[in-house]
Parts: sequence; structure tokens; C-alpha cells
Amino acid sequence: MWTDLLLQAAIILVTIFMFLAMHDIPQKIFTKIRYRNRAGFQAKHHFVLGAQLLAQARSSESRSSTASLAQKAESEADKAISLDPKDAASYILKALALDLQGFKSSALDSLDVALSPLASKSLTDKERGDALFKRAELKMSMNRRSSHVDSAIHDLTRAVKLLGHNARAFCLLGDCYETKNMKTEARAAFQEALKVEPTSTVAQAAIDRLGS
Repeated sequence: MWTDLLLQAAIILVTIFMFLAMHDIPQKIFTKIRYRNRAGFQAKHHFVLGAQLLAQARSSESRSSTASLAQKAESEADKAISLDPKDAASYILKALALDLQGFKSSALDSLDVALSPLASKSLTDKERGDALFKRAELKMSMNRRSSHVDSAIHDLTRAVKLLGHNARAFCLLGDCYETKNMKTEARAAFQEALKVEPTSTVAQAAIDRLGS
């Protein structure tokens, strides 16, 4: 009885393997995995190159050189995105390059993708907090309408939870509250900034301005 069962199992396994071999399925799976690994490696290569170009653009003293390097960084980010569209880091890199070129609206769109549920899974808490802070910063630099300020506050309240001790995030949050004439909340945010960075002249000036 056991011999018959083992024989039948062996025949079934042989049949399955023959079917897979006839349809070239193992090779297709291997090729797909190999392509995915190669695409991921190439995406990281373009990301690193883009990050290096962005760093050079930020340190350049020539406006034309800054714009050219930032444009190249954006191009490398696009290449990385085409190879690995679920990696949020490449969208953040593109946003930073666009912002450096003065394209704030496009930079904001790229950050929106980076922070979308599908892409943000690839970020650490700190990276997500940094991206939220940058998005809030862009919103405030573009337009200080009530809806933009409310949206920036939403990003920043999440950012300070993820980043913890970040004086710049607390200062921007205080700035948002002050824009909405929410003085108590603004003062509290600037006080948090001073706890993190006691020498912050921005936070201290804001607290003096707001009064007790």
C-alpha cells in the first residue's frame, strides 16, 4: 500500500516537473528574479549618483552651476524611479532637486508620492519625519492660505512625533500656529524648540514677540 502511494506521488511530481520544463517556467521565474535584482541595483546606482549631484549643487557658489547640477540630479532620480517606482527615497531626491531649481509645486507633488501609502513603506520613521517636515516647509513657502497652513500643521504634528528632538520642526510648527493667530499653541511649540536647542535665536525671538 505505502509502495503504491509513494509511486503515485513520484509519478505526479515527475509530471509536474515535465509540465514546468515544457513551458520554460523555471527559467522565466529565474529571469524575472534576476531582472528584479539587477533593476534594484541600477536604481540604487542612479539614486547615489543623483544624491552626489545634489550635494554638489547645494555647495556650488555659481547659480548656473547649481541649476545644472540640480537638473542632472533630478534626471538621475527619474531613472531610479523608472527602475524602482516603490522606493520613496528617489521621489524625495527628485523633490529636493526640483526645489533647488525653484519648482516648488512640482517638488510638492513628488513629496506627495513619496509619502503615499505605497511608497512610504520603504522609509524609516526618521526619513518619513524629514519628508513631512520638508513638505510642510514647501507648503508654507508657497502659500500661507488657511488651508495650506492647516495642512502644514498636520504634517508637522506628525513630523515632531517621528523626529523627536528637532528644533527646526518645532519652530516651523510655531510659525504655522502664529500665522493662524493661535498664540498659546505657537508659544508652546517655540518653547519645545528651545528645550531642544537652548541657543535658538529664532525660537527665543518668537517667544519674546508673542509675550507671556
